[in-house]
Amino acid sequence: MSSQCPIAIDPMISDLAGETDRLRAAGPLARIDLLGAPAWTVTDHTIARQLLVDTRLVKDINAWGLWTSGVITRQWPLIGMIDAGRSMFTVDGAEHRRLRIKTTQALTPRRLEALRPMIERFVKELLDDLDEASRDGAVVDLKQIFAYPLPMRVVSELMGVDRSAHSMLLESYKKFFSMLTPQDERLQVLADLDIFYEKMVRDKTATPTDDLTSALIQADEGGEPLTEEEVVGNLKALVAAGHETTVSLILSAVRALLTNPEQLEKVRSGEYEWKAVIEETLRFDGPVIHLLMRFATEDITIGDTVIEKGEGVVMSYRAIGRDTAIHGEDADEFDITRPTAHRNISFGYGPHICPGAALARLEAAIALPALFERFPGVRLAVPVEEIGNLPVLTQNDLAVFPVQLS
Repeated sequence: MSSQCPIAIDPMISDLAGETDRLRAAGPLARIDLLGAPAWTVTDHTIARQLLVDTRLVKDINAWGLWTSGVITRQWPLIGMIDAGRSMFTVDGAEHRRLRIKTTQALTPRRLEALRPMIERFVKELLDDLDEASRDGAVVDLKQIFAYPLPMRVVSELMGVDRSAHSMLLESYKKFFSMLTPQDERLQVLADLDIFYEKMVRDKTATPTDDLTSALIQADEGGEPLTEEEVVGNLKALVAAGHETTVSLILSAVRALLTNPEQLEKVRSGEYEWKAVIEETLRFDGPVIHLLMRFATEDITIGDTVIEKGEGVVMSYRAIGRDTAIHGEDADEFDITRPTAHRNISFGYGPHICPGAALARLEAAIALPALFERFPGVRLAVPVEEIGNLPVLTQNDLAVFPVQLS
């Protein structure tokens, strides 16, 4: 165990920029205190890519020394993000490939493009809602009316989740991620979500429909079919990740453009594509702050540092995106002309790269130009400094986003 003084990760997200600076100053591998759990975190782009494909780092919580020794229990506030049931997000190797293959088949570029008309329809409906809410110049919350419901509608349509469940799911995930939620209540949220998804899987087993959940139930690639637990695990993780990341991507892009009007003009004029906005947003202010967690199955030496067997490793993607060795000395600035922006690894790298990354990019590529075309005079209704994060340690989750549309 390193003697390096650990950096305490702030669960209230009171100074995200300062925390990112402190982590980067601590070196490419920094010691952190994660709500009482010591761990390593990676802040270096090259080392992150190296470790994300290292088979000695696994997702299995039973490889975590603090868990097997009983130091960390189910009362640890972040346990639900690690001990999350069996799914493609919690296993490695051949089992990971078996659990992942049907999802990746459903999210090929051709199949994603087929989703475009549906996404465009949802975007138009929500822009209409924004228009209605902003009558007489009223300030509206871009998050609550537009960015928040859009990805839930999309991922629910993809997975076959009934729209009547959207409010419940959004509220449940909000409680789950918030550091203000008492742990007993958070564990109850997880139990209730399990009951909801188990019923959904059983209903679709009895009566399949044209959606990804039914496809996962029926999947048989010549090997062992997915169990109910595995389908439930994939489903609940995909719905959670599929809406949280896109909310953040859309809002972060809008904030960056509204506070950098010269760059907004570059994309509005057609000098740069919206793809450049999306990739630079992912690099500069991406959806994930810290991704939990992988565990060392043996000692791993990185330079002068040894990650000991049983220790946990976190990927601090926000700090990784500010790596000056990759993105230049001005990496703390938003610049859609940056030639390295596409090299960001904000959705991960290697076998566990986010399966919904292309879907999130597609949603943002439809939502952002539509928003600015419909409301060319959109502007922040409060100083940008007043747009803060919710107390969500892992996600870049903005609390509110008040704007005026004209």
